[in-house]
Amino acid sequence: MNNTLVIKLRYVGDVLLATPTLHALKRASPAARLTMLVNRGTEEVLLGNPDLDDIMVLDKGSLAAQWRFASELRRRRFDRVIDLTDADRSAFLSLISGAPVRIGFNDERRLRGRCYSLVVHGDAGGHRIERDLAALAPLGVAADDRTPRLWLTPENEARAGERLARLGVQSDERFVVLQPGARYWFKAWPADRFAELADRLASRYGCRVLIGGSPQEQDLAHRIQQTAKSRPVSFAGQTTLKEFAGIVKCAALFVGNDSGAMHIASAVGTPVVALFGPSNPAEWGPRGGTAEVIYKGLDCRACFHPTCERGEQNCMKLITVDEVMSAVARTIKNGGIGR
Repeated sequence: MNNTLVIKLRYVGDVLLATPTLHALKRASPAARLTMLVNRGTEEVLLGNPDLDDIMVLDKGSLAAQWRFASELRRRRFDRVIDLTDADRSAFLSLISGAPVRIGFNDERRLRGRCYSLVVHGDAGGHRIERDLAALAPLGVAADDRTPRLWLTPENEARAGERLARLGVQSDERFVVLQPGARYWFKAWPADRFAELADRLASRYGCRVLIGGSPQEQDLAHRIQQTAKSRPVSFAGQTTLKEFAGIVKCAALFVGNDSGAMHIASAVGTPVVALFGPSNPAEWGPRGGTAEVIYKGLDCRACFHPTCERGEQNCMKLITVDEVMSAVARTIKNGGIGR
């Protein structure tokens, strides 16, 4: 099989967690051509990845645009497709690719299972990395490295340094990155607690505190700035994904909710304190470096999406600033902010 397509039509963190699967495939067949198909907005995670020969990006568009994309899939004549998405759209794309070997998940036992030549089952209680790797079992491919991979070029790191300079951070200055945003509100720790955390970190460790986030999270970062007395600096919405990764790589510590940013921080080797709510860290926890996870373990399956019915007793509000500071202290002993 000389031409393989891997499909992951999810979010930034999901794509990053799939990189050990790409690495295992390339190690098993170095001469084979390996392509990955991802959603628009997540492809930057893969730029510079030496395990990949090509990246395909799926855009939302008209029926005519979708038809052209399907025609392009068929034109590439893939020998096999490995769909890590576990969704109807990706299963359909697997089928119309025309690849004779099509491997995918179908835990919900939907009709999409008919799109695959082989349905595989991942460990429902295992980490997402292990689940993705389970798709390689029928091919006899084993993984010797389960670390998520993200590559930064010298240019990425130089731009990150320039951004830090514009933010007033000196090259030898220790700083912490806080990431208060999350895809859903019930996965986010309260903004006022991030503000209190910023003040306590600055007071106890004498470090600068930066606030990261997407363009949509600029208002959230501004609220934390206004509430905190230590005057943390926001760079929310000011960087590309790789520039963000370069900044976080220079940080002494990252503290944030379960998100793609958390996985990026772990992948670049920055110590992480991760705040988990409805998602289980056994499945979605950070992998790659030193990490402390705070998780209350409530059963959120009843109302996980699209909202939460626990109100003031929701899992994120049960996490206290004292608990986070204790996790920071443990991280220091393992080479975090005190380095």
